[in-house]
Amino acid sequence: MGAAARTWLGLVLALCSALVVAWAYTREHDAATSLPPVSAAHPLRSARLLVTDRRWMVGFAAEGGGWVVYLLALRLAPLALVQAVSASGVALLAALTVGGHLGRLSRRERTAVLLAVGGLVLLGASLAGTLPSERLPRAVPAALWLGASLGLALLLAAGWPRLLQASSLGAAAGLLFAGGDTSAKLVVQGGGWLLAAVPLVLCYSLGSLELQSAFQHGRVLVAAGTANLVTNAVPIVAGFLLFHQALPGGWRLGVEALALAAIVTSAMLLGDRARGVGAEAEQPAPSVAGHPCASG
Repeated sequence: MGAAARTWLGLVLALCSALVVAWAYTREHDAATSLPPVSAAHPLRSARLLVTDRRWMVGFAAEGGGWVVYLLALRLAPLALVQAVSASGVALLAALTVGGHLGRLSRRERTAVLLAVGGLVLLGASLAGTLPSERLPRAVPAALWLGASLGLALLLAAGWPRLLQASSLGAAAGLLFAGGDTSAKLVVQGGGWLLAAVPLVLCYSLGSLELQSAFQHGRVLVAAGTANLVTNAVPIVAGFLLFHQALPGGWRLGVEALALAAIVTSAMLLGDRARGVGAEAEQPAPSVAGHPCASG
């Protein structure tokens, strides 16, 4: 398979993964809001609560399947591009929370969905006829990057700065997932990079617990939206700074920059802690069409 075909296949797989994970988040939110409080500060107790809930396990199994597809995408395409496509997952999540009836989304949320779709189209246009490339980072910068992600996640989980709790916990989960995603990109390279499996397991495990805690403190779009934004924005930056992904030239550079801006803006619109709902964001909303949160 040629390099261009590998890249396109990787991006298609990334989109499929985003769809599966978005659906899984709605299932996990349904289950987590009915459980006693969970937190990464009490990992064993929290894990026991989660794994004994059948509804949560269905969502988690789907999320695991989506993650396997994501690993295949990382093997085939550059990290920054895979994460850009994955960032569209928050827009897909918005559609899922209203059963696919976009008219039930607020204007802000509909704008976010359109930006995500438009960003994906622009990203595809910028890649047409090109061969994106990247190279592996040095071990020390990679370790410092992962350590910084973990440290900042712990600060956010501890409540600094004082954001609405669903947002701060979602951001902490996002940073942990971002560390896991970056580690996954290293692991799939094989060889000595298999050591990155240690931070991979640590980051994904703690991130999963933080995300469930965020679900318990707010609406699924606030918690998962914030997590999705951070999860994808940080590795996009890592793709250029750590993995030295080559930027396209000419008009393609402008189109790719516009595509990334549209996708990240989409995630910011849905992950914004205020979102015009004030304190309501901290309370789980009633289920609509089989999903836990109505939008708008």
